[in-house]
Amino acid sequence: MMIETISNLSKSTSFNKSASFNRRALSSGSPRVSRAGWISRWYHVFVVIGFLVSSLVVITAGYIHVLPSLPLSSPNNGVSKSSYLNETSNGSCNVYEGSWILDDSYPLYNATECPFAEKGFDCLGNGRVDQTYLKWRWKPMDCEIPKFNVQNVLEMLRSKRVVFVGDSMSRSQWESLICLLMSGVEDKRTVYEMNGNKITKRIRYLGVRFGSFNFTVEFYRSVFLVQEGQMPRHSPKRVKSALKLDELDSISSQWIDSDVLVFNTGHWWVPGKLFETGCYFQVGKSLKLGMSIPTAFGVALHTWASWIEENINTNRTHVFFRTFEPSHWKDHTFKYCSITRQPVTDAGERARSIFSDTILEVAKNMKAPINVLHITSMSAFRSDAHVGKWSNNPSVPDCSHWCLPGVPDVWNEILLAYLLNEYDSSSK
Repeated sequence: MMIETISNLSKSTSFNKSASFNRRALSSGSPRVSRAGWISRWYHVFVVIGFLVSSLVVITAGYIHVLPSLPLSSPNNGVSKSSYLNETSNGSCNVYEGSWILDDSYPLYNATECPFAEKGFDCLGNGRVDQTYLKWRWKPMDCEIPKFNVQNVLEMLRSKRVVFVGDSMSRSQWESLICLLMSGVEDKRTVYEMNGNKITKRIRYLGVRFGSFNFTVEFYRSVFLVQEGQMPRHSPKRVKSALKLDELDSISSQWIDSDVLVFNTGHWWVPGKLFETGCYFQVGKSLKLGMSIPTAFGVALHTWASWIEENINTNRTHVFFRTFEPSHWKDHTFKYCSITRQPVTDAGERARSIFSDTILEVAKNMKAPINVLHITSMSAFRSDAHVGKWSNNPSVPDCSHWCLPGVPDVWNEILLAYLLNEYDSSSK
């Protein structure tokens, strides 16, 4: 399964076959037709039939010869056929088009028993009474995400390095993956944070080693991906700092030597985290006071794309970029949540994001193969799954982060299904 794989080297291909034939009516003519005329007419009939049969043979042979070399993928979403998807008869699948269905086999772990799930994300442990939010599974329209098999995944990741880079949403996906994987480890003591660090909101690096399988799952906090710095000299008084859009984060060199690299950014690209704190945009030595946030986001993403193409060996490293994760606040005051008891049936405007659109556009034009985890729309239905008031600080509602277990587990199931397919294919 190729999940939103976008590159100039492997673009989706459509293959349409159509044939139309205009047949000339063969009238019987006059009953007085001569024998020679009758023979002539039937001769032409046999010629036409022979031509049609020959044409069908040629077309069929060409189809059989060409088809194996074509990528079996949808022209609209880049999700290719995979042995890890049980597909319907149309032979293609957009894993991000589907619905949430109840499944009693969920959740896949208990956050209270996982030492790497933040207390603030353990909604059940923090007093949430209704538990239906734990039971929803994502069902793509034309295929099935393979059932999570922890032992297969642990073996697949043996001796590898998995790196998440981004904001706290990235950290929650990192926590989710560790908890999913720990469910298959007998001796939990063999799973540990390599520096003895505890999870905090501002910590720049966390690395967990699975000793029995010799692999690590790491998180680097880089909320913008590009470098935050001091304001340029002679800046206006309102400028306190600058976001250098043409420089990737100074810790980016630590992301290079990895086997799986998962990026995200978006939630910090808002006025409250930028302009209202005195942070403006800079390109080169020039301060861009009038640059809009969407424009700046695009410049930063192009910087990231150039860095990927110059520094990452995609023959080894599988690169992912997860799209924007929708919040469910009632309004722009960010004081009240719109938490529901079940997923909503209409995601509305939350199903789209200018940040997600930018990510898709930048990735599409890259030479390096980038796998876009386009989770915006599917996550927008889950207004029931946010932390809300069930955090370790209930006085401050949280309509952005997700309960664990929950939605980030599904992001990881999709990620792991892709990796299982890629590593299985490369071993053949």
